[in-house]
Amino acid sequence: MARLKDEYASRIVPELEKKLGTTNRMLVPRLQKIVLNMAFGIVSKDEQKSLVDDLAAISGQRPMLCRAKKSISNFKLREGMVIGAKVTLRGERMWEFADRLIAAALPRIRDFRGVPNRGFDHAGNYTLGITDHTIFPEVAESAAHSGMDITFVTSTTDTKASKELFISMGMPFAGRN
Repeated sequence: MARLKDEYASRIVPELEKKLGTTNRMLVPRLQKIVLNMAFGIVSKDEQKSLVDDLAAISGQRPMLCRAKKSISNFKLREGMVIGAKVTLRGERMWEFADRLIAAALPRIRDFRGVPNRGFDHAGNYTLGITDHTIFPEVAESAAHSGMDITFVTSTTDTKASKELFISMGMPFAGRN
């Protein structure tokens, strides 16, 4: 079982029950899924394969390729061209990834001062952008460098409760002591 999942069940849920003033454990916010999105645009086949392999190594499952829906001549884009990849993590893989992100990957960012507070949406979800995917220990060296978006989907629609969940999990927000 994932370390962060055990910690969530044993420590974080009772802590959030007290902070949020609820007695029902089902009302405590929880992670439902994590979506990793890597848009690499128009790159060579070798770079594309390298980026897809890196995303597979980071997530632990095969990414789904995202294709262009329509042709745009100014961007040299043809309908059906592969322009990105995405992975949706649930269950054990989701908890393992969240643990690796918080404990290993984020501290490897150069001049890291915390993740921004402005990534929350009205539905209680949090989106984080990373400029270089090689911060993950699974990717030692890569033929191509690309950024990625990481979206944490929670069970709550309350941004305050969602932020308390991430703080309890150990997410290092900027400007927080």
